[in-house]
Amino acid sequence: MSRTPDARTRDGQTRQIQENITNVEKHFGELCQLFAAYVRKTARLRDKADLLVREVSLYADTETPSLKSGLKLFADQLAKIQDYRQAEVERLEVKVIEPLKSYGTVVKLKREDLKNTQNVRTRETKQMEQLERMRQRRPSDRQVISQAESELQRATMDATRTTRQLEETIDEFEKQKIRDIKSILGQFITIEMAFHAKALEVFTTAYQHIQNIDEEEDLEVFRSLLHPPDYPTRLDIVRANTRGSLNRTTSSLGKSGTLQQPGTPNRSMKREEEDDDEDDDEDDLEDVTEDEN
Repeated sequence: MSRTPDARTRDGQTRQIQENITNVEKHFGELCQLFAAYVRKTARLRDKADLLVREVSLYADTETPSLKSGLKLFADQLAKIQDYRQAEVERLEVKVIEPLKSYGTVVKLKREDLKNTQNVRTRETKQMEQLERMRQRRPSDRQVISQAESELQRATMDATRTTRQLEETIDEFEKQKIRDIKSILGQFITIEMAFHAKALEVFTTAYQHIQNIDEEEDLEVFRSLLHPPDYPTRLDIVRANTRGSLNRTTSSLGKSGTLQQPGTPNRSMKREEEDDDEDDDEDDLEDVTEDEN
C-alpha cells in the first residue's frame, strides 16, 4: 500500500532528526575525548614542570651565591606557573569536558523521544494496512470497516501529536546545541587566554631574575675557592709589601717630621753649609789683611 503524502513527509522529518542526533552523538563524543586528552596532556606537562622545578632548586643549592639566588627565583616563578596550569586543568574539566560529556545523556533522551514517535507511526501504518485488508476481504461488513477506520483515525492523531512534540523537542535541542557549543568553545578560549596571560607575566619576571645573575661576582667567588686564604696569591703578597713600605715611611716621618729623599740634603742642611762657607771666607780675609800690615 502506498503511503500518504503526510506520512511520507513525517518519514523525511524523522530521517533528518535521526541524522542530526547521530551527528551530535558522534562529533560531541569525539570532541569530549579529544578535550579530555588535551587536559590529560596539560596535567602531564604540569607534572613534568614540577620535576623541573625540583631539579633546578637542587642544582641551585650547589652553585655560587648570585647564580643560586637567580635559579631559586626562577624555580619559584616556574612553580607559580604550574599553579596556574593546575587551575587551567580544573577549569577545563568543569567548563568544557563535563558539558560535552553531559550530551551523552541528552542524546540518549532524544533517541528515546524519536523511538516513541516511530512506534506511534508504526502503529498508524499497521492500522492503515489492517483497514485496507478489511476493505479487501469484507467490503460489505460496514461495522468492521468503520471500527478499523476509527482505530486508524486515533492512530493518525497520535502520530500527528507525537510528531509535533518531537519537532518541538528537536527544535529546542538544536537551539540548545548551538548555545552550548558556543559556550563550551568560548570557555575554552577564555580559560586558555587567562592561563597564557598569567604565564607570560610570570615568565617575564623569571627572565628578569635570570638576567640579573651577576657573572663577575660568581666568578670572583669561584676564583676565591680555587685560591683559599691559607695560600696567599701574588696580589695578596704585593698588598702586604705595599703596606710594609707605607708603615716604614710613616715611622720615618714620625721621627724627623719631614720626608727626606736619600742622598739629597734638605733646606736646613744647605743653609748650614752656606754659613760655614761664609765663615771660612771671613777667616781667609782676616789672614790676608794681617799679612799686608
